[in-house]
Amino acid sequence: MSRVHPTPVVLPNRAATQVVAHRGASGTFAEHTLAAYKLAVDQGADALECDVRLTADGHLVCVHDRTVDRTSNGRGVVSTLELAQLSELDFGSWKGDPVDWTDTEHTAVLTLERLLELATDCGRRVELAIETKHPTRYAGLVERKLLELLHRFDLVTPSSGERSPVRIMSFSQLSLRRVRELAPAVPTVFLTERVPLRFRDGSLPHGAKIAGPGIELVRENPGYVAALHRAGHRVHVWTVDDPEDVELCLRLGVEAVITNHPRQVLDQLGRQ
Repeated sequence: MSRVHPTPVVLPNRAATQVVAHRGASGTFAEHTLAAYKLAVDQGADALECDVRLTADGHLVCVHDRTVDRTSNGRGVVSTLELAQLSELDFGSWKGDPVDWTDTEHTAVLTLERLLELATDCGRRVELAIETKHPTRYAGLVERKLLELLHRFDLVTPSSGERSPVRIMSFSQLSLRRVRELAPAVPTVFLTERVPLRFRDGSLPHGAKIAGPGIELVRENPGYVAALHRAGHRVHVWTVDDPEDVELCLRLGVEAVITNHPRQVLDQLGRQ
C-alpha cells in the first residue's frame, strides 16, 4: 500500500476528544458484562462500545466472538443458542477478576436491551457505538432487530430533538448500507484494519461519515487520518490503550478514541 504523507501536526484538543469504553471498562472487568459498563459510566466515559449478535430466538446479545468458547464456560455458536441457554453460562470468571462471582452483573450474558436501559437511565448523556458482527446466518435481520430496539428506546430520532446518541459500526459495507436505508438519521462508522484501494484518498462507502481505523493502521500510516479529515470525515480509532498511542491520536486530531481503559485515558486527557 502506498503511503499517504502526513500533514503538519495540529495542536491536540484534549477536551473535545471523545473517550469510548471498548466493551465497557474491559481492562478492569470482563468484557461485555454489565459490571464493565457500569464501571465505564462511573469512570466518566463519553460513550460505550459493544458488539451485537443475534441469538437463535431473536435476541440481540453483547458478544464479540462468533462462539462463546473464549468468554464463557460453555461452547457453541452464538447464533445457534437461545437466550435461555446463554443465560446459564458464566461470562465473567474466565478473566479471573477478584470480584464476587455470585453477582450476576459480573457473569451473566448481557442483552443489548439491558445495556440500553443502563445508558438511558444513568443521569447524563452517554453515547453508544454499536458494532454489527458479520458474516452471520441472519443477514439483514440483525440490522432490522437492532433498529427496532433503538426505536423502542427513542434513540433513532429522539423526541427531544437532540441528535441520536447512537452510531452503528461495521466492517461490512452491506451492513452499513442496510442501516442507512432503514434509518438514515443514524450515523454509520466504517471499520477497517487496512485501507481498501478505492478509499486511499480518504473517501468512505456511500453515506458513511465516520472512519474507524485500528490503531495499528494509524501508527503505520498517520497520513491516512489527514486524508480522512480532508475529505470531511470524522475519525474514531480503536483500540487505544497505550499512552503513546493516545498522544498520537491527539496530535492527529481524531474525534474519538476507543479504549479498554477509559479512566486511564480520561486522566491522560486531564479530564478529572
